[in-house]
Amino acid sequence: LCVFSSLQLVSLLLIGIAAWGIGFGLISSFRVVGVVIAVGVFLFFIALVGLIGAVKHHQVLLFFYMIILLLVFIVQFSVSCACLALNEEQQSELLEVGWSNTNSARTDIERNLNCCGFRVFYANETCAADCLRTLHCRPCAPIMEEYSGMVLRFVGGIGLFFSFTEILGVWLTYRYRNQKDPRANPSAFI
Repeated sequence: LCVFSSLQLVSLLLIGIAAWGIGFGLISSFRVVGVVIAVGVFLFFIALVGLIGAVKHHQVLLFFYMIILLLVFIVQFSVSCACLALNEEQQSELLEVGWSNTNSARTDIERNLNCCGFRVFYANETCAADCLRTLHCRPCAPIMEEYSGMVLRFVGGIGLFFSFTEILGVWLTYRYRNQKDPRANPSAFI
């Protein structure tokens, strides 16, 4: 039951962080927030399936919980390793691709980090930062690169930790699933 509650905790954390980001105006992209909330809701329902399967000793629910948790482990472990393996040059390329492909993220970044433009700010571009009034704005790339390494290490480490709790959950589910139900009629197994 401890593994189910840790998965529920992760799902509620994802939903809470997305709501916090919208509430404080840090994120205005509803697509990003929608994906984070959808992943949180999905994980919550998976944890609920595992919890019901464990309480009822329902073999089918436990099997599906085990398979889905194994798939979540594989994806989360891969993403965590990728976050930890990116070097500074790859991080810069990733930031530049993200910058050039999304206008809403660009606006959020300029407003929250008080910077304009990626590497250079041109006068014909729009900028959401307050520093534009003083005409003394720094480019956003150096500021984002300063934080990106730290954030990727943090996210990768947290993801790696929870991926190992998920593989522990798969193993425990497998062990529990193969036990006889103590509430069942003993003569039913003969």
